[in-house]
Amino acid sequence: MGLNKVLKQYKGKKVFITGHTGFKGAWLSYLLDKQGAITRGYALEPYTNPSLYSTLKFSNNHSNVISDINDYKKIKKEIKNFKPDYIFHLAAQPLVIESYNCPKYTFETNFNGTLNLLEVLKSYNLPITAVFITTDKVYENKELNIPFSEEDKLGGEDPYSASKAASEILIHSYTTSFFKHSLVKLASARAGNVIGGGDWSDYRLVPDIIKAEFENEELKIRNPIATRPWQHVLEPLYGYLKLASLLEKNPTKYSGSWNFGPNLNDIKTVGEIIKIAQGLEFNVSISEGDQAFKKESKFLALDISRAKKQLGFIPKWSSEKALRYTLEWYKNFYDGKPVNELMEKDVINYNLPDERV
Repeated sequence: MGLNKVLKQYKGKKVFITGHTGFKGAWLSYLLDKQGAITRGYALEPYTNPSLYSTLKFSNNHSNVISDINDYKKIKKEIKNFKPDYIFHLAAQPLVIESYNCPKYTFETNFNGTLNLLEVLKSYNLPITAVFITTDKVYENKELNIPFSEEDKLGGEDPYSASKAASEILIHSYTTSFFKHSLVKLASARAGNVIGGGDWSDYRLVPDIIKAEFENEELKIRNPIATRPWQHVLEPLYGYLKLASLLEKNPTKYSGSWNFGPNLNDIKTVGEIIKIAQGLEFNVSISEGDQAFKKESKFLALDISRAKKQLGFIPKWSSEKALRYTLEWYKNFYDGKPVNELMEKDVINYNLPDERV
């Protein structure tokens, strides 16, 4: 079942998206709006300039609420008024390095924000299917160079990873304590390092490459041998959408946590990603970045066997192909091409039958 076929199941459905002004949230909002879903986003103002969300054009079926996930009364009111069929929870402080600078805010947003949404779902007990997005960094990483499966121990030394691991424990607690026999159907999703057009966040490799190429900024690399599960944004979004559609039909089978990432033979180092970009004529100058007090994992990979077997989730684009499409997106953006046109081009390419890796 391809992306378009999955999206058709959401036509006319009411979908509530937290974090819709962020990179992945904007892509998800675009996909659902284009397919005829009735979407309502709930998030803070976009925190980057340029901002993907701000440059997109939406239909009248999309509404936009600018507010904080930590405002319990506000989000409770919005969900009560909207009465969604689905909720995708992406609102977060998403950056590891920023979590060192603002640990309290990171925990408040990532843990308390998740708690607020769970409490809303518990208080209303409406027939809602909800997918909570966490991260591939929720696992206790002892640098054994082994891919993590959903059953592995949770952990996290940096505040971001710890806040997300704590959120996973919280989600599991509410699922087993309150939602087993309720109308709420709940699952969590853990995705790898996501790339794609429209991300201008700080401290991320591809946006840093773009800033070096188009905004004359120096590319500073903290760890060129760090290995990550790079994947195009359409891959996990397809996984989230398919998971939610199956979860609605069979919550017993499809609840719990799910990994979404590339095939294990396709993980790459930071240095390898940079070489691919340079081979595509991105002539960026590189210097060593500051690593003082900022601990990050050296090796990170996800075992996606469960998603493959039970969801039929098979990555379509290799990391090299994902990077090629991503860099092409940015080139076209800085050449003045309309953003909706760039998004649609990627979706069309992703749905081509001969694109599967």
